[in-house]
Amino acid sequence: MKAIRNFCIIAHIDHGKSTLADRLLEHTGSVSEREKKDQLLDNMDLERERGITIKSHAVQMTFSYNESDFVLNLIDTPGHVDFSYEVSRSIAACEGALLVVDAAQNIQAQTISNLYLALENDLQIIPVLNKIDLPSASPQEVTEDIVDLLGCQANEVIPVSAKTGEGVEKILEAIVKRIPSPSGDKNKPLRALVFDSVYNPFRGIETYFRIINGSIKNHQKIKFVATNKTYIADEVGTLNLKQTQKPEIFAGDVGYLITGIKEATEVKVGDTIADAHDATAVAIEGFEDVKPMVFAGIYPVDTEEYEELRSAMEKLQLNDASLVFTPESSAALGFGFRCGFLGMLHMEIVQERLEREFGMTVITTVPNVSYFAFTKKEPEKKLLVNNPSDLPEPSKLERVEEPYITASIITKADFVGNVMSLCLEKRGLVKNQTYLTTSRVELVFEMPLAEIVFDFYDRLKTVSKGYASFDYSPIGMRPSRLVRVDILLNSRPVDALSALIHADNAYSIGKKMCEKLKELIPRQQFDVPIQAAISTKIISRETIKALRKDVTAKCYGGDITRKRKLLEKQKKGKKRMRQVGSVEIPQEAFMAVLKLND
Repeated sequence: MKAIRNFCIIAHIDHGKSTLADRLLEHTGSVSEREKKDQLLDNMDLERERGITIKSHAVQMTFSYNESDFVLNLIDTPGHVDFSYEVSRSIAACEGALLVVDAAQNIQAQTISNLYLALENDLQIIPVLNKIDLPSASPQEVTEDIVDLLGCQANEVIPVSAKTGEGVEKILEAIVKRIPSPSGDKNKPLRALVFDSVYNPFRGIETYFRIINGSIKNHQKIKFVATNKTYIADEVGTLNLKQTQKPEIFAGDVGYLITGIKEATEVKVGDTIADAHDATAVAIEGFEDVKPMVFAGIYPVDTEEYEELRSAMEKLQLNDASLVFTPESSAALGFGFRCGFLGMLHMEIVQERLEREFGMTVITTVPNVSYFAFTKKEPEKKLLVNNPSDLPEPSKLERVEEPYITASIITKADFVGNVMSLCLEKRGLVKNQTYLTTSRVELVFEMPLAEIVFDFYDRLKTVSKGYASFDYSPIGMRPSRLVRVDILLNSRPVDALSALIHADNAYSIGKKMCEKLKELIPRQQFDVPIQAAISTKIISRETIKALRKDVTAKCYGGDITRKRKLLEKQKKGKKRMRQVGSVEIPQEAFMAVLKLND
């Protein structure tokens, strides 16, 4: 127990968490020369391609200091705001955290929000100044900012270069000296916290846990407290670079467990593992339930694949506890799922993982957020509106409330005007403006969540030339003037393209939607009208002209009535076709509707 240290690495995006984890593994000799590669812990192809961490990764290292061996359990965490749930779970399994700050970019929004998360959990913070080898680095200035933020001494900040490996030894020493050993008693009854799980097609579900009290042995009979189901621990071990089987794991350590569970619904992140014979087992306070921010429908391309999609989603949920889904059906797309995501990047990643890991081709509908509607008949009763089609008729509607957030944006002073005008365009209210230094400003806005769902982050990066960082937290529901804009194709409403939009923007967005769809929907054998409507009122119309065969080509000369007769005959045929014809909507059309501001 005394020789165990559990810690995680927290930082903003691209501040060098995964690279620092690589250097720590190399320095402690946990990785052989043959196994060395960049982003060593990122084992998903997606992570390597995009150069971002999506999943937290736990690994164990051994470090010798003052002739004693210490076991270090490291958890590398993602930096992007969409994966903050991963970070909160990692923090719950640790006693200390390395706070990494880029010497060239200084403290960013996500640095601050992850720091507060760690302090709430009483973690010991070790500040690390990374990328000191860069020509644009300003170590002195950034060190002063870290001292101001943490209230620590300047000599406590460790300057390192994760690229060259400079200063890594000092970090390891600081971990041993400053981070407390886990508090727990190996003689008490078994209590372990599940912080992650993954589906292995050959071994069933692998559960990752942190033991709070007691110990867990091979072939011990255990139970999960939330589901109250008992299992035999077929294999327990620790998480080195590869899983290492152990006969027993004691309090304070982090390990994995294989029980041969096949059903994905039987394992919950945040659950407690206890001894099967322990009648007094009470669940440890785990994590708060995840609050999805963005909702979208995911449907199989082939309706017969619905059950396969369900099984794929359950397996994916094991590995990504922040994914929430419920079954739903649509008139246009058949049976599918309504999924809750933490943001647009999270949605993209889920879609990609379904395709790559499970071979599922899916259609994703236009993302939106959840609203509350109140009717005139029952003005006190909340109606949850997840789908625009759930909104009551305008004549029955009393009011609609939408979720609001507090957005914290840190940027250079040169771009304050651009950032402000973007936020005001998105219906934001300026709450606060603080100069952190002479050149860096923190802006705090209150704005509707629906406005930041689609392209806000991309546009923020564009207007600030990449120098703005963004973080948000929900603050509850507020009344708003919202209307439902329906899209009609060939006079038939397409429910997957309906959207709830603020009344002031409805006309312009309806018009843009029609223009965009005109570009994307392929031409048919008949004229296709595209209309945007609010209730029964048409607000915009575009027409996709028919592909026409030249029926008059064989008429050369003669009376005009011969040509007219052929054209009239064609016209009747087109009309009949239009009555029976259906229009296929390509997948790009659903997503392109979101990018209307480009």
